[in-house]
Amino acid sequence: MNNTKKEDKEMPILEHVQELRNRILSTFCIFILSLVLCLLYTKNISLILQKPALGVKFLQLAPGEYLFVSIKIAVYSALLLSSPLGLYHLLKFISPGLTQKESNYIIPTTISSLLLFFFGGIFSYKILIPVTLNFFINYGSEIIEPVWSFDEYFNFICLTVFTTGFCFQLPIIQIILGSTNIVKWENMLKNWRYITFVATVISAIITPSTDPITQLFLTITLLVLYFSGIIILRAMKMSNT
Repeated sequence: MNNTKKEDKEMPILEHVQELRNRILSTFCIFILSLVLCLLYTKNISLILQKPALGVKFLQLAPGEYLFVSIKIAVYSALLLSSPLGLYHLLKFISPGLTQKESNYIIPTTISSLLLFFFGGIFSYKILIPVTLNFFINYGSEIIEPVWSFDEYFNFICLTVFTTGFCFQLPIIQIILGSTNIVKWENMLKNWRYITFVATVISAIITPSTDPITQLFLTITLLVLYFSGIIILRAMKMSNT
């Protein structure tokens, strides 16, 4: 194993460039195949995206609006589908230059980051978006009929999903800060009250609903992620001592 690592580190620069080119080309090919597949099933993906907006009529407010939105939907979906392979090639490319200790941290952390992002997106689609849309639809419904632009609706869905996905990166950020000794886990635990306040504010922004249960649920979820990051970081520190 050590000899293999050494040979990988001593690989000529041209071979590194060739390897990088092959990995980028492989990822790009998978992205193109995913894009073609998503373009063929754009209508099905659009119906899935429309599902949380019950009772809303969508209009095409500009010539070709739905066409351009369909392309955006296909591109975003293809990026999500091909991202695991891209992450795999990235880890395979950098792994020969990592020490055993760095590999033990970087590879699991990167994979966990991707999984947390996808979990956050699912959490947003299943819980946050329906509640938020229900609030927007019912607010003033006796005066104004909800008729939306599908382009603006898609932008809203993307913003909410990606925002929630990044919020779920909280344990990863904690692990990075703690492992580099920028912030110790003891200080993270000590400042839990401030984090609770920040989590409450973030929950209110992401879910602009009058339903306190949903905001409380999201706040609790963020706090669970925060304390999970502390527990993982503490376990890592104890294993190194």
